[in-house]
Amino acid sequence: MNAINVLLLSGGESAEHEVSLRSAQFIASALSSLPQIAVTEVVINQQGQFTDSQGQFCELSMDRRLTLSNGDSVEVDFAIPCIHGYPGETGTIQSYFEMIKLPYLGCGPEASNLCFNKISSKMWFDALQVPNTPSLFLTRCDEAALAEITQAFEQWGSVFIKAASQGSSVGCYLVNDKAELRHKLELAFGYSDYVLVEQTVKARELEIAAYEYQGEIIATVPSEIICPDDTFYTYEEKYAADSHSLTQVTAKNLSAEQVAQMQQYAKTVFRGMKLRHLSRIDFFLTDDNRILLNEINTFPGMTATSMFPKMLANHGHDFSQYLQQIILRCTKSN
Repeated sequence: MNAINVLLLSGGESAEHEVSLRSAQFIASALSSLPQIAVTEVVINQQGQFTDSQGQFCELSMDRRLTLSNGDSVEVDFAIPCIHGYPGETGTIQSYFEMIKLPYLGCGPEASNLCFNKISSKMWFDALQVPNTPSLFLTRCDEAALAEITQAFEQWGSVFIKAASQGSSVGCYLVNDKAELRHKLELAFGYSDYVLVEQTVKARELEIAAYEYQGEIIATVPSEIICPDDTFYTYEEKYAADSHSLTQVTAKNLSAEQVAQMQQYAKTVFRGMKLRHLSRIDFFLTDDNRILLNEINTFPGMTATSMFPKMLANHGHDFSQYLQQIILRCTKSN
């Protein structure tokens, strides 16, 4: 049988460039155990240029042919856009794959873009009748916006200010002091043209891996992130080798009803927002036992500390076999 040529694309122009490279290492290792798969790794540098293993420019043409800097070329059968943030989770690279009819791993352009934008995703959560955190949206960084966020702060007592179009922890700020509102708002607008302001809730942080396996949508049991002293699970804390946060692949002290409800919500948004192949869906469980959908990651982290592959394994699915069954199905139908 001829090898299936897989393009493993990583890097990107966002603040998550380095983490994308680490995730790609994990995926490359998983693919290495599949004899039918031939992998070519390409990195998008922070200027948006495709570079090969020699660090030289390469090109993916409209006929799905990847030409390397040494003149060699390969016809790509399948792509894995292992890119956290822009252009991997924004739908940008997926639009190009759609245009050249190249099968790829993950959600399509529209679903990727909807989930990446924290404002549009919350609108969809509401439309699908899935509870989520009270919030307001800001389109300008001016005195009127500051007045609006100040009023929300006085009502809620504490807020999260989040850049609307960034990775899950990038451009996100917990504000407990009203004097910090202006500065944190300016920082968030430095990352995005739109900003989401959410009520801070005292809650457990729970995650579910929702993914497709052999044609079935799987929603795992929730895992849990436990931050020290009720701190925010920052981007640095999430990926640091010396992270002080604890993770439990199977969250403890949840009732069967709570687990079932979160799994139902996860499947509702997976189907309703037309997700595909993989996602990590994050929830809050508040002190008064409300389940609130926090956000969806359409290409979750795949590093040694990331929860998505751990949750698959905990559910009984080998990550290499998970990738293989998607690649075979997509290339066969193509």
